[in-house]
Amino acid sequence: MSKVDPALEALAAERLAAEEARITGSRRTAVTLGTTASEFWKHPSPWMITAALLTALGWRIAEGDWRLSDLWAPVILLALFPVLEWVIHVFILHWRPRKVVGVKIDSELARDHRRHHADPRDIPLVFIPWRSLIAVIAGDFTIAVLAFPRLGQGLTFMFALAAVGLVYEWIHYLIHSDYKPRSATYKAVWRNHRLHHYKNEHYWFTVTSSATADRVFGTYPEPGTVKASPTAKNLHGTNA
Repeated sequence: MSKVDPALEALAAERLAAEEARITGSRRTAVTLGTTASEFWKHPSPWMITAALLTALGWRIAEGDWRLSDLWAPVILLALFPVLEWVIHVFILHWRPRKVVGVKIDSELARDHRRHHADPRDIPLVFIPWRSLIAVIAGDFTIAVLAFPRLGQGLTFMFALAAVGLVYEWIHYLIHSDYKPRSATYKAVWRNHRLHHYKNEHYWFTVTSSATADRVFGTYPEPGTVKASPTAKNLHGTNA
């Protein structure tokens, strides 16, 4: 491992201490979960995902033909979600802009994620951008309708996917909000994501869990063994 730069370590410690002081300091103890939740519903993506969830549920009920095999896709989704979350974070959100045959490839998701790293306290940037979310939801419904042997099975999967997506948006938002961690489980998740933003953006990629896919893929080191990254708030050094 390369030698730790004391200046970068001091910068990371300063970033993290300042951010945690915002959340756990005495000034923030009055922030309630209810107040935090009311802010969550002021943004478009939770409503869009909820609409997709209710559409899938209503359509599934209308379709009928309930079978035990409906459950296999949601079970696999839940089991693999930490891996899926890791892959999306690494290869889509942390995509480095590049030109392919003279055409610049740089999605809205990647652009907004760079802005999110630049200012993790900018709450609107915490959420999935609504234009991209329209395409994601449309693609998910297409898969649910066309890729499964039965429509009912696909719609059950779509309902589960929307539910998981809503949980992801809530947890990611909650981590970046002023709500103080209380449970040990949530505090572990909260701490991991803070390290990703303020210590080193090359580690701690999972958001809704800790020590899962990151451990599998080798991105769950002991924080003290990792040097602070100078680009944690400027992904790829692009300033964009």
